[in-house]
Formats: sequence, structure tokens, C-alpha cells
Amino acid sequence: MARAGLTADRVVAAAADLADEVGFENVSLSALARGFGVKDASLYSHVRNLQDLRTRVAFLAGGELVDRIAVAVADRAGRDALGAFADAYRAYALEHPGRYAATQIRIDQSLIADSPALRRTAEITYGMLRAYGLEEPDLTDAVRLLRSTFHGYCALESSGGFGAPRDVRRSWERAVDALHVALTHWPREGQPG
Repeated sequence: MARAGLTADRVVAAAADLADEVGFENVSLSALARGFGVKDASLYSHVRNLQDLRTRVAFLAGGELVDRIAVAVADRAGRDALGAFADAYRAYALEHPGRYAATQIRIDQSLIADSPALRRTAEITYGMLRAYGLEEPDLTDAVRLLRSTFHGYCALESSGGFGAPRDVRRSWERAVDALHVALTHWPREGQPG
């Protein structure tokens, strides 16, 4: 029997909070149950197992991230949209390290197709990139470039990986400027370089 007041949404939200506190990889059903003051078995009425919980946290975090990005890029285009997108991405990654880590896990493709948040992420990202005149397969390549750059930068920044005295924020802005130049002058598939 499910414990009164305990719902799947509450369990997932608590797991996301715990991920931000202790790291996504350290979230366990036992730690979560302790936080609720229940036995581990009580959680199985709400999530199937740890993998199900992790996937649900990934979807929650992905939805939060895309909501931030959507607000940031609304009514913007080109460098302005790219900068707003990048800044929203970076802010979320730094403010919510555990949730952000959840957005990086591999999720079963059959589950992705049913996710409104992931569809919305693709719509917003591809929409922003279409303003640069990109079409497939260049769109996919550009998405991979942005994701790799943003993720790599955020991972290095959050782990203290930038030791030079240069202001990290200024380097971020220059990286976004460089991405804008790359997107503006994208070498189209099939065209000579």
C-alpha cells in the first residue's frame, strides 16, 4: 500500500533535489526512502527501480532546462538567441549540478519519443539553428557541436577545471561568439570546403 502523501511526482522531485545535494550518481532508493522516513519497499509503489527513477529525474530536469531556454530565446534570433540559449543552459547546469547530470544519461529511444519535453527541446534548438539557414544533415551536426561545447564547458567549469586567471564568464562569451561565427559560416554538406 502506498504511504499517504507519497506520490510518484514527490518521489521524483525529492530524487532531483537529492541529486543536486549529493550528485546524481549517488542517488539511491535507500537514501530517498530515508528522506521520506519510509522503508525502501514503499517507493516501489511509485517507481519500478533505480533506473526508472533516474530516467524520471532526467525527464524532469530536461523539462526544467528547456523551459528556461524557451523563456530565454523567446522573440530572439541569431547571435542574440544563441547567447540567451547558451546562458540559460550554463546557468541551469551550474545551479542544478545533479539535475543537469541527469540530463546527460542515455535514455531508451522508445521513451524519448513519448517525451513532450524532449520534443520541445528539439523544436527550440533546431528552430534557433534554422535561423542560421541550416538544414539536415547540417542541423544535426550543429546541434552536436553546441551540445558538446556547452556540456564540456559546464563540466570543466563546475569541476574547477579552468585555472587560468582569465574571467570564466568572459571566456564563455567568447566561446559563444566563436560558435556564432561557425554557425554563420557553416560549411554546408556536399559543398567544397
